Order: sequence, then structure tokens, then C-alpha cells
Amino acid sequence: MSVRAEDEVTRICQDLIRIDTSNYGDGTGPGERKAAEYVAGLIEEVGLSADLFESAPGRASVVTRLEGSDPSLPALVVHGHLDVVPAQKQDWSVDPFSGEERDGLIWGRGAVDMKDMDAMILAVMREMARTGTRGRRDLIFAFFADEEAGGSYGASWAVDNRPELFDGATEAISEVGGFSATIGGRRTYLLQTAEKGISWLRLKAHGRAGHGSQINTDNAVTRLAGAVSRIGAHEWPIELTDTTRAFLDGVTELTGVEFDPENPDKLLSELGTVARFVGATLQNTANPTLLSAGYKHNVIPGTAEALIDARTLPGQEEHLLEVIRGLAGDGIDVSYEHKDVSLEVPFSGNLVDSMVDALQAEDPGAPVLPYTLSGGTDNKSLSRLGITGYGFAPLRLPEDLDFTGMFHGVDERVPVDSLKFGTKVLSRLLRGY
Repeated sequence: MSVRAEDEVTRICQDLIRIDTSNYGDGTGPGERKAAEYVAGLIEEVGLSADLFESAPGRASVVTRLEGSDPSLPALVVHGHLDVVPAQKQDWSVDPFSGEERDGLIWGRGAVDMKDMDAMILAVMREMARTGTRGRRDLIFAFFADEEAGGSYGASWAVDNRPELFDGATEAISEVGGFSATIGGRRTYLLQTAEKGISWLRLKAHGRAGHGSQINTDNAVTRLAGAVSRIGAHEWPIELTDTTRAFLDGVTELTGVEFDPENPDKLLSELGTVARFVGATLQNTANPTLLSAGYKHNVIPGTAEALIDARTLPGQEEHLLEVIRGLAGDGIDVSYEHKDVSLEVPFSGNLVDSMVDALQAEDPGAPVLPYTLSGGTDNKSLSRLGITGYGFAPLRLPEDLDFTGMFHGVDERVPVDSLKFGTKVLSRLLRGY
């Protein structure tokens, strides 16, 4: 008897979590090679061909293609990333790389971002290959390196150096959407149709170096501290995109609460655990994340640096940079460490209809709303090939689980039942679309 996808998704998720693929963003992590080899083994075990390639030593991605029944249809890319952000073991209730199952949940770094979706993709792909099932169109399954540091060694590299892998593809699905939240007392699914742009900035303050005991009115540290304080305290105005307006209108319909731009918390309070996720998409944001200066207590350094993580609404990149430079002031250089586009696509069309149908087939009557992701995904890189990307990693979640709070957080975990639900939804989509 053939193994069903939902019967092996838990094991695959645990196996992936147990492979440490921490991405520190500076090349010092273990890389993704071991995880990529594991994925390639699962692909080849069911008779498919796995293309495993490295952009740099240890920075590995894997791609395979499952041919569809109608070659006239454009291909669909189904992708995930293999790397995870680092985890401090002492902060966790369990070993973050144990993949432990406890109380019906799988615990570990990557359980929600995004080895859960990787496992669902692999489980569905393997079942389709084992049973000889084909979707209507070619399905390109990709597992990328380096998403957590911007994708330079993963999806971006693949797009620039291996574009033939995505020949014929016009659409893609990946993280972070298709999960449930309770809104107005109803389980509602959020389908990601937009994501903010990334502007990772470096501030470099200049001043006069000197002895720490002397009066110094040209102190780079003081100058930088003022700039960081102004940027961190800046209140960005609320500016609603088409996607966010559609989401808020849907919430109003479910709750009866109108959105008030003068008091956004009134409606956000109706969103429970996803309020932070959505609240960050109402405006541009800019958060100081790192400070660096000096080398000795009694030496005033000539320079001081800070990193700013700024996320931009569509079309706001240049405006945000102008505002940041104004807030930083004289004597401070502002430069990009990494920049990537914002995305916004319609909540309509055959793929959207198919995703909604697949969700509602497994959870009848549940509303589905579009939303904007405050972070970014590898759909940004694929967009350079003209591929339209959506966030669709379907999970039916318990109302009391702070799912969105576990992205890059402590004690990351995903319910086993949610994995099995998502596997069934994804299988319906890929077989029928």
C-alpha cells in the first residue's frame, strides 16, 4: 500500500529541523548542503531527478520538475528555503534542533519558517511521483539556500545563473500565507498577495578621534546615537495599499468594526495573534538593529556605525531613503547593505481561485482574505523572471497558538494536525491546478 503524503510529512519535518542550517548572514554558518542532500535523496528515492547545485561551498539548493499532463499550460514553481535563523539553545524549552514532538506539536527552529512547508511540499511531491499522479501543468519544486539573508546564495543566484530551471513558469507559491487566524469569532485564512520591500541600510557617522578624557564636540558615537534615536522614534504615516484595503474591508465585514486611521488599534485588536503581522503593513518601518563603534574605553573613535532594517510599501523605496537621510543628519553616510523590491499582485485569477477552493474543500465555509507580508520571501527573486508569486503554506491552526509570533522567535513549533491539514490542501491544489 502506497504511503500517503500526510503519513510522512511529520517525519520529514522533524528530519529537516534536525539538520542545523543556521544562517548568520556572514558566511560562518553550516550552510545548507546537508539539508539539500537529504532533500535530493527524497526526490531521487521516488524516481525523480534532483538538480543539486552550490553557489558557494556549502550553499546548496535543489530543484526538480514533475511534468504535467497539458504542456500548453505554464509551469508553477512551488518553493521553500532550507536555511533558518540562528537559535540560542539556552532560551528554548527544548533543543532547537531536536525536532521533538511534544503535546501534538513539532518543536524546533524552522518549524514555522519554513521547514514545515518544505516537508509538505516534499510529502505531496513524493506521493504524486509514487502513484504516477500528474498535475495539469509542470510543477517545478525548488528548495533554496540563503533566504534568511536575502537570497544572494540561493534564489537570487539561481535566477541569475540557472534561469533555465524555471523555463515556462509564470506563477509561484511559497511562504507566508494560507494559515488561519480567528477574526470576528470565525476561522479565517490569510492568503499572501503582497510583501513589503527590503531596505537594509548602514549608517556611518564620522567625527574627530581623540582621548576619552578630552572635550569633543565632534564625537562620532554621539552623532550616531542621535541619528539612531531619531530614526527609531520616527512615526511613519499610515498608507494603505490595495491589498491592505481589501484585507481591512474583509475584517470589517467579519467584525463590524470600521478601520480608523486615527485609531488603527481599534480594528487591529480584532485580529488576535496576527495583529502585529498586519499592523506592520499599514506603513513603512525602519528599526535600528545593530550598533558598532570604538575599540577601547578611553579612545573616542573617528567613526561609528549602525544597521537599520527598513521595510517599504510598494513604490516607497526612494521616499524612505530620503526621509532616513534627513533624520540621520549631517556627518552620516547612508548606504544600502541589501535592497529588494516590494511585490503586490491581484487577489483574483485562476491560481487564487484554486488556492481558495483547496482551502475551503478541507475547511468548508471558511473566509479567505488577501494580506500583505511585512517581511520578504524568495518570490522577490523569481519576480525578475516575470513569475508572479503568492504566499500559500496552508495551516489550520489552534486559536490560542501565537503562530506569527514564532517567526524568528523562541520555542518555534507547529501542530502535527496542522501539517497534515496543509498537506491535504496542497495536494488538492497541485493535482487540480
